[in-house]
Amino acid sequence: MTSTTSPRQLPLDLGHEPGYSRDDLIVSSSNMAAVDIVDRWPEWIAPVVVLAGPTGSGKTHLAAIWKAEANALVVDPRRIGAAAGEAGPFLIDDIGDGRIDEAGLFHLINNVRQSGSSLLMTSRKWPANWQVTLPDLASRLKAATTVEIGEPDDMLLSGVLYKLFADRQIAVEPSLIGFLVSHIERSLSTANRIVERLDRAALERKSKITRALAASLVTAIDEGQTAFDL
Repeated sequence: MTSTTSPRQLPLDLGHEPGYSRDDLIVSSSNMAAVDIVDRWPEWIAPVVVLAGPTGSGKTHLAAIWKAEANALVVDPRRIGAAAGEAGPFLIDDIGDGRIDEAGLFHLINNVRQSGSSLLMTSRKWPANWQVTLPDLASRLKAATTVEIGEPDDMLLSGVLYKLFADRQIAVEPSLIGFLVSHIERSLSTANRIVERLDRAALERKSKITRALAASLVTAIDEGQTAFDL
């Protein structure tokens, strides 16, 4: 029996990476405090600032904005001592989950405080929950300014989804955005993956991105399918 199924188009990987510039940033109540402190540099009250929030909340985006503005040196959280003798400002992204170079961080904070420089760290945990055993370091971390970033609210997630589609020159209906906001994991990284997979699926099928297509993708994800094969 001859199949009447039309062949799928193989989509090209055009490398649509998320933008990390200040112009790409969407501000809402969930990240407003963190955006404010990044924008207020170098007029920080404390020289050490920690942005704490869940995965996909936009910490890396804010860190990238600050890095560009401050011309900061990126430091590996496991090898902080390697930055000894370097001039700041300093950025440590995604610290607190694994092993921390405690002695290195203690000396780096002291250096920053004494030299009038700055240190920005991002983490999925508040500093009090880091695996720190050095009492002097714990004391230094208590003196840091910690700003929480919440999960993206509806306004932020909607804005990010619209922008991700627009970056791919795709016009979508508000009902599609509303459906995705209500049904996907509330993280910016998930939004980026969903848009990428919807774009790829639509290209393969030579069709528009519809609410039905989005619903099928969300269902496939909820059922734990590793591939989007509709």
